[in-house]
Amino acid sequence: MAILTRNQILDRIQKGEIAFKPGLDQFQVQAHAIDMRLGYTFLLPKAWHLTEKGRVALKIDHLDKNRPDYFDVIELEQGQYFELLPGEYILASTFESVKLPMNVAAILYPRSSTNRKGLSVDLTGIVDAGWEGQLVIPIRNNTQSQVVKLYPGERFCQIVFEALEETIQADKSRYHMKDIVEGFIANNEEKKKLDSDEIKYVSEGKIRELKNERPFSSKK
Repeated sequence: MAILTRNQILDRIQKGEIAFKPGLDQFQVQAHAIDMRLGYTFLLPKAWHLTEKGRVALKIDHLDKNRPDYFDVIELEQGQYFELLPGEYILASTFESVKLPMNVAAILYPRSSTNRKGLSVDLTGIVDAGWEGQLVIPIRNNTQSQVVKLYPGERFCQIVFEALEETIQADKSRYHMKDIVEGFIANNEEKKKLDSDEIKYVSEGKIRELKNERPFSSKK
């Protein structure tokens, strides 16, 4: 894979292959990346929830079909900011949504100014080719005593584009074309069944059976 330069990024934007909504401003375009601005949506992990048994500590179990909401959602208004407490971990949205073609993937990195504030941004995933929507930013305040103000609209991360050697047909995930809160299950019954089958194997501890009964086929 090859990283796209400024001119290559702008060329693909002009052709409509890569798109940002709202459009880019004059501060965002860098030599081989685009600065992404922080959005207005913040997700705070919950510590407990109320059940018929009472106040119960929240245990994250993504295999539980009746799982509760794991986050409180905060939507800021224009002119407001978010104070991130020492040691606190949150998820935030990018202000812009991005649309990628099937022959370009991307990676989101923190800007150096973000790191200098004592913040870490755990960007471990790849933005898939064919992605369309906002991006999720996991943020942690690593300081022991400093509250860090986060301002919607500040340039917070950089997105780096990588051209693939061939065009792929990517499966759309549950968050394609939606925001980071709502999400949706793509209209793909075959993909839904595969996801359900995998969850059943994993929840029952049948990993060897999964490997033996559902091997990957290289047939196109």
